[in-house]
Amino acid sequence: MWNYLYRLFHRFASPPHVYRLAGRLSPWLAVPGFLLILYGTWKGLFVAPTDYQQGDAFRIIYVHVPSAYLAQMAYMIMAIAGGIGLIWRMKLAHAVAASAAPLGAGFAFLTLATGAIWGKPMWGTWFEWADPRMMSALVLLFLYFGYMALRSAIDDTAKADKASAVLALVGVVNVFIVRYSVEWWSSLHQGQTILAEGGPRMSDGMLAPLLINLLGFTLLFGGWLLRRVRTEVLYRERRTGWVRKMVAAEGAGA
Repeated sequence: MWNYLYRLFHRFASPPHVYRLAGRLSPWLAVPGFLLILYGTWKGLFVAPTDYQQGDAFRIIYVHVPSAYLAQMAYMIMAIAGGIGLIWRMKLAHAVAASAAPLGAGFAFLTLATGAIWGKPMWGTWFEWADPRMMSALVLLFLYFGYMALRSAIDDTAKADKASAVLALVGVVNVFIVRYSVEWWSSLHQGQTILAEGGPRMSDGMLAPLLINLLGFTLLFGGWLLRRVRTEVLYRERRTGWVRKMVAAEGAGA
């Protein structure tokens, strides 16, 4: 059992294997994810009942919540991959971390943008600087920017991998602050809705589209991440024999 897991671990550390596997899996994640988002968004906009307090303004939840979830998940992937790269010196793990950063930054920005649009009619302000969740979400976006800026500022890839991995691991603290800020401090945001004690605090008609979009956004993110990993692997391995053989074979086939 352990020998099998050991071999499997090292197989996933093989750039050629991961490159081929990511190419096969990417469309199987991205396409269903996109279709689920279309279906979930349609149900959320046109089928879900109107909220008795917020009216139709609440419908932005079907983009805001999945974006916030993925902004945090992408950072955790980035930090875990960076940690694996530091401990086991796996270059492929650093490639995954580097690939996740721009996607996480995009979802973090989308979280703040949709939150501002939602907050203006509900709270009378685009952004409340004293709110712990808003501020920690903004810090999360800055952490993504800092990670990417640090990587681009260091020419040596190995040194950039190590430095950015340390930054990613340090920044994990902020992910937990984003997650639990509503419970630790007074916030304009409400507490848990889906995972609340006693069950979700949403009607089934509102909850179903949200769960569909959460799954759809997650699958789409997975497909995008795999495509970015393929690109990152090619860049890092561009001088290796297997990449040259692959390019030569594709050129001969053309």
